[in-house]
Amino acid sequence: MQDVDAISQGRVRLRAGTLYGALDRLLKEELIRVEEEVVVEGRLRRTYALTEAGSQVLAAEAERLRSTADEATRRLAVTFPRLHGATG
Repeated sequence: MQDVDAISQGRVRLRAGTLYGALDRLLKEELIRVEEEVVVEGRLRRTYALTEAGSQVLAAEAERLRSTADEATRRLAVTFPRLHGATG
């Protein structure tokens, strides 16, 4: 949860139920695996890692988001050319 907060610069805050629900789904879909389990102060802590299938799904999703962002940027440049370096 702290990593998501840091990566998103505070824009995304996961609740424990959301996170654990997502981890359970990703485990069932074999997109992640448990890499390590340790007990810290009487509580089980797990570290997860992407599987090869998970890496492929993540790469495809990253490309989809990149493509969507590129199209949004293109449309903004057409609608608001001054914001994107065009003179006029």
